[in-house]
Amino acid sequence: MKIVDAQVVVTSPGRNFVTLKVVTDEGVTGLGDATLNGRELAVVGYLRDHVVPLLLGTDPHRIEDTWQSLYRGAYWRRGPVTMAAIAAVDVALWDIKAKVAGLPLYQLLGGASRDRVRTYGHASGRDLPELFDSIRARQAEGYPAIRVQTGVPGLKRVYGVASGPGTAGRPSWRTGTPAPTCAACPGCSTPCARSSAPT
Repeated sequence: MKIVDAQVVVTSPGRNFVTLKVVTDEGVTGLGDATLNGRELAVVGYLRDHVVPLLLGTDPHRIEDTWQSLYRGAYWRRGPVTMAAIAAVDVALWDIKAKVAGLPLYQLLGGASRDRVRTYGHASGRDLPELFDSIRARQAEGYPAIRVQTGVPGLKRVYGVASGPGTAGRPSWRTGTPAPTCAACPGCSTPCARSSAPT
């Protein structure tokens, strides 16, 4: 098995999230997160210009060798841009190994450590009345914890605060669907990520 392609995908409002997709000659793909908030485009450039060319033609199962090569092969080491890029490669290669093994990735990395995950709702508003409405809406959805962000007087846009009409309380990446309630925990009414994320 060899790596034949690696794509850097930039998504979310503007450019916040960076994902590396590694593709093998057998059609197996692996995903790794390379997000570095505030400097995501630096990671994109590092991956595209320096890392992806080194991956092409290599064996995706040589995870430790690839990690060491990327880490020790650069003159400047340990910076956040470099480490975010290496982490994305590392997880993408582990993802490929898990798919080939027919296991969820978390099983290869030590197995489950919990059976549910507590989540929080996101409340935001362009002003205080909109913010308070958003907080009440998250409470009505059953969130036990709420992250709060609000606009700043004089600024037209603040990171994490949705700006369109009808989007109060939802960051711009959120679709407006309520969080799922955890059916796996008897008697639990807490919204959680259990139904959509491995534990």
